[in-house]
Amino acid sequence: MRLQGSCHCGAVKFTCESKNPVPYQLCYCGVCRKTAGGGGYAINLAGEASTLIVSGEENITVYQAAIQNPEDSSAQVSSARRRFCKKCGSALWLDDPQWADLIHPFASAIDTDLPLPPTKTHIMVDFKPSWVQLDESPAATDKKFGRYPEESIADWHSRHGLQF
Repeated sequence: MRLQGSCHCGAVKFTCESKNPVPYQLCYCGVCRKTAGGGGYAINLAGEASTLIVSGEENITVYQAAIQNPEDSSAQVSSARRRFCKKCGSALWLDDPQWADLIHPFASAIDTDLPLPPTKTHIMVDFKPSWVQLDESPAATDKKFGRYPEESIADWHSRHGLQF
């Protein structure tokens, strides 16, 4: 599926192909939440880095977050590079040299109609703010993880029979 995205002011536009475009995974980590989240979380998609085409690249800036380890208070600079419009501040996508074949566009930057997820997965819930309430009722079907799940974005799509 071809994803088309842009920043709020229109200075940056981008496209990429995605085999995994369903916006099912909500990340509550402090970095995603504070740099790209509106509802206390950010939604990341998976795209093929080799298909990324950018217009207005001169208007992009990069942020690499210092990640605080909650177990021992140590910190390290993340290898993930978050791309933002330097004119309006819109979060666009992140990439990481460890997974050079992928980019992760923020669903909030995508202009293409995205498929509805049959379920959602909440990750990094240990770091969600107290004002965000998750459905904990017995009927709730969403999966919740304190940190990262073992299932990849591609595996989730495959498990649900969502091939694009």
